[in-house]
Amino acid sequence: MNVLVWILQGVLAFLYLTGGAYKTFNADELLKGAVAFPKAAWMGLGVFEMVGAVLLIVPAALRWKQGLTPVAAAALAAETLILAAIYASYSTTFTVENPMPWALVMGILAVTVTYGTYARYASKA
Repeated sequence: MNVLVWILQGVLAFLYLTGGAYKTFNADELLKGAVAFPKAAWMGLGVFEMVGAVLLIVPAALRWKQGLTPVAAAALAAETLILAAIYASYSTTFTVENPMPWALVMGILAVTVTYGTYARYASKA
């Protein structure tokens, strides 16, 4: 179970880091989409995701303030599932262009990492 959680942490950290960088540095492209968020909101979400991605790996890997990892995973899960609900209000079709299924899957994976890292952290405390 521990290896699976580490793999999921690495995958999610990569996805959130790249997605957050895209939202931060290409917010103008996102303004052309169907979801009507202001540019500052997209950039704020991007920074939030990049910080969360770092917190998914660094505290657990360095064994320093390990309680930050499940908190970051829970925060990212909540943010992503809220975004999935917002995307669903625009379209519920399961296509590659629709971000709702992708956000839903990432949210579920983040919930899994939250549970796995909390269980690992709680067993050592």
